[in-house]
Amino acid sequence: MDAQGRGRADDIDPADQWVLNPDTGEYELRLTPSAPQSAVPGPRRAASRTKSPAGAPGTARGRTPAPPDRESPAEAADRVPGPRRRRGVPEEPLPNRRGRRPVKKKSKARKILLWTGGTMAFVLVGTAAAAYLYLEHLNDNITAVSDDGASTGGFSKDKAINILLIGTDKRTGSGNKGYGDTDSVGHADTTILLHVSKDRTNATALSIPRDLIVDVPDCPTTMEDGSTKVIKGEEGVRFNTSLGQEERTPSCTVRTVTELTGIQADNFMVADFNAVKTLTSAVGGVEVCLAKDIDDPDSHLKLSKGTHTIEGEQALAFLRTRHSVGFGGDLSRIQLQQQFLSSLMRKLKSNDTLSSPTKMIDLAEAGTKALTVDSQLDSIGKLKDLGLELGKLNVKNLTFTTVPVVDNPAEKVKATVVLNDSTAPTVFQMIKDDVSFTEVKKKAKASKDAAAAEAEARLKGTKSAASEVRVRIMNGGAVAGSAQETLNWLQNDEGVTKSENAGNAPKELSRTTLEYDPDQADQARRLAAIMGLPGTALKPGESVENAQGLPTMTLTLGKDFKGAGVSLTAATEVPDSVQKSTADKVECAK
Repeated sequence: MDAQGRGRADDIDPADQWVLNPDTGEYELRLTPSAPQSAVPGPRRAASRTKSPAGAPGTARGRTPAPPDRESPAEAADRVPGPRRRRGVPEEPLPNRRGRRPVKKKSKARKILLWTGGTMAFVLVGTAAAAYLYLEHLNDNITAVSDDGASTGGFSKDKAINILLIGTDKRTGSGNKGYGDTDSVGHADTTILLHVSKDRTNATALSIPRDLIVDVPDCPTTMEDGSTKVIKGEEGVRFNTSLGQEERTPSCTVRTVTELTGIQADNFMVADFNAVKTLTSAVGGVEVCLAKDIDDPDSHLKLSKGTHTIEGEQALAFLRTRHSVGFGGDLSRIQLQQQFLSSLMRKLKSNDTLSSPTKMIDLAEAGTKALTVDSQLDSIGKLKDLGLELGKLNVKNLTFTTVPVVDNPAEKVKATVVLNDSTAPTVFQMIKDDVSFTEVKKKAKASKDAAAAEAEARLKGTKSAASEVRVRIMNGGAVAGSAQETLNWLQNDEGVTKSENAGNAPKELSRTTLEYDPDQADQARRLAAIMGLPGTALKPGESVENAQGLPTMTLTLGKDFKGAGVSLTAATEVPDSVQKSTADKVECAK
């Protein structure tokens, strides 16, 4: 309902609902129709030369009487605007008989904050024409670059969200040349893949070490002059070279992350050293805790043991330090950064920030000026929509973790790391499957569901020998050649010799299934154990005859099939060896 429709039941003129706020000098819309509002005090002015007749009703000393009808424009200009009243409405109380003050509604500006993943902080403020002009101003602040088709095309409100946050080591700007390589083109120095669950109950922030050895793929790239070219990929290089090196742009980092994890980002955001300084100052500083004194000449950080509130240059130094914490390497610095970002999350979600118009405005300015975003997030409206989705998250359900790695075995002097093949695939798969890393939403709860319990029961019972399993294999949406690959693996590696390739299935399936006659349940359980099939993949039904005329199960490889020997049972718990922490807990750097 618009302003003109509100308040009619109480016979209030809509124009009376716009009143002057003496603290800001702005007109505000008051929608509370309960009691007549007192006149808004204005600046002192000389007494009117026109005297009111003695004894005029409703006239108080020092107050201009309210005329029964509307004023002329000249009269209106001669006094401070106040709420008018319609005929038949009682006059306001005299100055010495104060009426009830109207209840103030919460400011709309306090309700709208773009929650941040360490580099995001934007707001929507104001009303009417002033708001429009301010939003246009914020739009002009935004720097956007092409995603070159590397992303999904932008986040969706009804799906899980994956945002790639990239912190570069580009040292342009005041005071930044003192940090290490002054000629750096801006590599992917700090990279976090932020996954927010479809139901917005939880999120995972996955840090990717800059010294992780990866394969950088070929990257179609839009250059600064608008031309396009494919920047050739490289094998066995540091992850941080996916940006900056050979003119690579953020879209190439997105492609590298997809290649590494199998997770395609919806959007990306890039921040440099200046962003860290301006954003931390905008929120009034971030509280950090140290378990020991730190004096790092490389990062210029000098802080005593205990709790400190840091911002600007000092905050940047805190995020850059590594020689004075942990083992003195990049992995120790990542833990420090995660602690810092956890504290920043708590600060942004606190009432201290949300209730401060000044901080909100500063965040809007700092955020839109400091960040570079992909072309799908090129307006304050789109950023606001993303912020509202991210703002639904409770920080206690935001988990920080790092890609599981081990020292590079090819190096005598350890300088780089490689994937931990025993745990990294589980972490990546949990994120792809939208599995929570916190207790809020364990997918193991599905076992309480009757249908899930029934499916799990199909896996329990005796199992036949692998040599007794009869199965035909069909491709129902997997990569071409998957049926033959699986057949070779089952016969040569697993001893399932009574198996055959039946070609393509009549239709594609999203998930792999195994259909069997109930009399073949023991064979189905053995094949499920060999292939890592969940109970939901087992479909009691009918068997078919194989080439020898014997009853045979049908294994149809769906779009979820990942390759011969790769389990299809989704992980529901983070491996114990994987380090993780949640944003609601205060941790001290050691």
